[in-house]
Amino acid sequence: MGARAMTDLRALETPLPQSQPPPRDKHLPKAPNRFLDRWRMPNGGWLSPINQRRLANFKANKRGYWSLRIFLTLFVLSLFAEFIANDRPLLMSYKGEILSPVLFDYPESKFGGFLAVTDYKDPVILDEIAQNGWAIWPPIGFSYSTINRDYPGRKAGDNLCLGYPAPPPWATSAPLCDAPADQIARFNAFGNTNWLGLDNQGRDVVARVIYGFRISVLFGLLLAALSACIGVTAGAIQGYFGGRTDLIFQRFLEVWSSIPSLFVLIIISSVLIPGFWTLLGVLLLFEWVNLVGVVRAEFLRARNFEYVNAARALGLSHRKIMWKHLLPNAMVATLTFLPFQLSGSIAALTALDFLGLGLPPGSPSLGELLLQGKRHLEAPWLGLTGFFTVAIMLSLLIFIGEAVRDALDPRKTFR
Repeated sequence: MGARAMTDLRALETPLPQSQPPPRDKHLPKAPNRFLDRWRMPNGGWLSPINQRRLANFKANKRGYWSLRIFLTLFVLSLFAEFIANDRPLLMSYKGEILSPVLFDYPESKFGGFLAVTDYKDPVILDEIAQNGWAIWPPIGFSYSTINRDYPGRKAGDNLCLGYPAPPPWATSAPLCDAPADQIARFNAFGNTNWLGLDNQGRDVVARVIYGFRISVLFGLLLAALSACIGVTAGAIQGYFGGRTDLIFQRFLEVWSSIPSLFVLIIISSVLIPGFWTLLGVLLLFEWVNLVGVVRAEFLRARNFEYVNAARALGLSHRKIMWKHLLPNAMVATLTFLPFQLSGSIAALTALDFLGLGLPPGSPSLGELLLQGKRHLEAPWLGLTGFFTVAIMLSLLIFIGEAVRDALDPRKTFR
């Protein structure tokens, strides 16, 4: 075989190099993302020009804009209340093992005890942890239900030791009562200062305010969102179809809105144990009515517009016309009403707790704190703390609602 033939055979045995795609020019546009492009506006942004103008108007209202930032900051912090105010360590080391009691429950047998749940404020457990490791505590070493058993009391004018409620340390000059040295040391330890005093059961007021703020806002958000969904749906159906449907709904709303919700709550509380979801369900039965009139008026006004008649002529279903063409216009009035609906829901929960018809006893509640202030006039820090917390929270929501209302009003302009 000749040399040329051998060269041809070797060329056949040699694998051909795999074809590589040409390098992509970084200046070329990326492949379109169909999911994101569904929400992108023609101008390349995520908001339409009218919504951009509304957002600019909202930011121009400094009082409402900063109220929203303050309220969101307080709410986000309250979501991590267990890491701010808790009677459990955030992180600890015990006999070489790293534990996180704030996230997991450890039996007391792990620390030499016999209870199912560990009381980390127990002096025996504290000494055991100090001798065999270390612990990192939250800034406030009390949960909403923790009783400060290390409080020694303060002496009155006749050297009589007073119990609970206890004033804040900065609001009194009365000396502490005599107590063992180790108890005084625990009372003065980092994180054990009761900055707003103790209530009538020896629980830290700051911790109860943090947890009470969170449960009030969550209750108000759930109630406002669910009532908005039901109210918008009912108002849309009533306003779009009109005629006999509107007449029947109107008569039903007149009867339903005349039912006294407070009496219903009293009857239910006498039969069932009041709780978070029970209160939410009962108040939801009556709160959704507030939004029906607003949405109904918007649908009645716009259902005979030319673009709605054109959509009907094109064969669009009633559901698509209501959802895509009428609802966006009606949502302007709904969004204006929602912040005030939220503040009303929070005020309703506070009022029910104040009347004793709200959350179960022991739950962190701003209304229950106001009730303690009413019953213990000798402890003004209880009533003042509850009053200022509710007043600041509702004021922020009112300012936000006013800013949203002005931002959605085309006649309002800000410089």
